Amino acid sequence: MVICPIDSGRYGSPEMRRIFDEESRLSKMLSVEAAVAWAQAELGEIPREAAEEIGRKANTGYVKLERCKELDAQIGHDVMAVVKALTEACSGEGRRWVHYGLTSNDVLDTATGLQLKEASAIIRGKILALIRVLSDLAVEYKGLPMAGRTHGQQIGVITLGLKFAVWLREMMRHLNRFDECMKRALVGKILGAVGTGAALGPKALEVQALALKRLGLKPADMVTQVVQRDIHAELVSLIANIGSTLDKIGTEIRNLQRTEIAELMEPFESERQVGSTAMPAKRNPVRCEKVCSLAKLLRGMAVTAFENIPLWHERDLTNSANERFILPFSFILLDEMLDTMIRVLKGVVVYPENMRANLHRTGGLILSERVAGALVEKGMGRQEAHETVRRCSMEAYTTGVTFKEALLRNREVSSRLSPEEIESLLDPETYLGVALELVDKAVEATRRELEAYGSTLEG
Repeated sequence: MVICPIDSGRYGSPEMRRIFDEESRLSKMLSVEAAVAWAQAELGEIPREAAEEIGRKANTGYVKLERCKELDAQIGHDVMAVVKALTEACSGEGRRWVHYGLTSNDVLDTATGLQLKEASAIIRGKILALIRVLSDLAVEYKGLPMAGRTHGQQIGVITLGLKFAVWLREMMRHLNRFDECMKRALVGKILGAVGTGAALGPKALEVQALALKRLGLKPADMVTQVVQRDIHAELVSLIANIGSTLDKIGTEIRNLQRTEIAELMEPFESERQVGSTAMPAKRNPVRCEKVCSLAKLLRGMAVTAFENIPLWHERDLTNSANERFILPFSFILLDEMLDTMIRVLKGVVVYPENMRANLHRTGGLILSERVAGALVEKGMGRQEAHETVRRCSMEAYTTGVTFKEALLRNREVSSRLSPEEIESLLDPETYLGVALELVDKAVEATRRELEAYGSTLEG
């Protein structure tokens, strides 16, 4: 019976879920055992034939998940169960040297490093894919005017392309953060029970270096029995940070899809898609809402990751149980969120006519800043101009006259600005400032950074 919706396949791509399934975890633990034995043989610490036998048998073709679970049920130690199962599978000298000089977390933390290496490659590729989608949208809608809003109120003019460019640069920062974090996170540890390497002998550091190089990981920086959990806390909090940006994008699309605004809409991906059990006409932003919902869960897991940093002495188990959830879940859920947001943005529906109507909805009040600036240019003090335009704005709000009429009635305004000038000032589509230039700069900066990585915006 499936309890977790991840196990049902509802969340996460098959390739991401596969990295964290039980069979894959066992395979990686066995890979660590094989790599250590190989390194020990290379350095003359164990017989070569023993390492070769361990290397042959350290895979799920010989060491079965079912047998490991059976042994675990008997002895109550999941790593020792794997060690016993591998020992059973080996013959001759191989049996004697399985897990020699190691402790459980040499295997566990290094296997985690292998999982993070595979999972991070998938996440990085999807961050890059989202960056490319946002870049295309920023260019496509660079000059499309729309209302800018603060506190939920219209108060300026932006372009849709500028909105996409803001998200583009935020995701580029996340890519930079992700690459920096991976330098610290893709590590392993082969130094025994308290991190001294005593049981591995005088060549412990060489064993660790050789084994980890074979696995494609770096040695962690100063360990006890475990890789220090500040590394995992940084990673999980970064995942929550990325998820929060996706939450922000999803929240904005949801708001702009509101019936009263109707400027953007997430796509219906099928003619048969249903929006509501009750109302046949509904088109709910369910994909964006899913992203926003999962972001809440990601942020909660970051708290748990920080709680795992303080462990007793050289280690305890207070991190162990929860990490079986927070590490796989963080990657799987972010994978789902990135896939979802890429689909939403690739198919996002834009309504320029509604944007234009909304720009004119306030009758020019959205441009009060522009009028005040024009009065300053005509000789009025800035504070006096602000107060004059504020009074005109309040008159328009409270009496029902248009903002233009209120301005024309005001002697301080009408003595400085002609009706034609006021009419021109109240055209929102001519008040874009340097928005188009900003979009170009954002796209070009992203292009340069990606080229430095050896990537391109074009894919």
